[in-house]
Amino acid sequence: MAERIAWVTGASRGVGRGIALALGGAGWTVWVSARSTRVAGSTSHLPGSVEETAEAVTAAGGRGIGVVCDHRDDEQVRAAVRRIDAESGALHLLVNNAWAGYERLNAGAWAEWNAPFWDQPLELWDAMIGSGVRTHYVSSALCAPLLRRTAGSAVVTVSMDVGAAQTDADANANTDTDTDMDTGAHGVAYSVAKAADDRLAAAMARQFAADGVASVALYPGLVRTEGVMQFADHLDLDDSQSPRGVGRVVAALADDAELMSMTGRSLHVAELARRYQVDVST
Repeated sequence: MAERIAWVTGASRGVGRGIALALGGAGWTVWVSARSTRVAGSTSHLPGSVEETAEAVTAAGGRGIGVVCDHRDDEQVRAAVRRIDAESGALHLLVNNAWAGYERLNAGAWAEWNAPFWDQPLELWDAMIGSGVRTHYVSSALCAPLLRRTAGSAVVTVSMDVGAAQTDADANANTDTDTDMDTGAHGVAYSVAKAADDRLAAAMARQFAADGVASVALYPGLVRTEGVMQFADHLDLDDSQSPRGVGRVVAALADDAELMSMTGRSLHVAELARRYQVDVST
């Protein structure tokens, strides 16, 4: 089988790491990027670095290549794309996962996360939009020439089904707002950012279509990331997903011969897991 090349952004921990490891287990060469590094240190108290993820990808059976990259810095992203082009010459899968929107929450700001938007710091908006949605746009735009010349390539943008969550919020408008992070009332900035990611995936799909590049948004459920597990006492984890389980779904999706028929859509991990008969719980 010809070498398959993926780039997973924001892969030092969490969902990004899980996706990278699952792709490695499926034999992919996986470029992984993040700010957290052994040399400069972590951006969080949570474990994980770009080097550790790259080594784990290789141990899983693939080939992991780590790139230290702050996705808020366009020049660092350009340098990463140039390196992928020079060393791999192709890109079959871009996973837009870099997301600074959880940094304050991961630092312990549970009450802030569940507060009304007027009580949240304004910089939370910048983290969601500037350090979240914008990073997905930039990586997609800079990778577009490489994706367009790689047959059967795809972009998967990690998002969230905030529409369903908003319905829950409306139904419980007069109740306690200390809700589940994935099924309760999401904050305004978070909801806008995730809706923007969905529109980004759909709009890119239309412009990529002539080149046969698929673009989808991906909706994980409640994923047992390092950050989420800090708040396990607040959450119902019965139907939760593992980071690597989400990754197995991404690997199966990338191999789906009918992927182009799904381009432009927002896809639920749980539904894809049933389609591909993938276990997302472990």
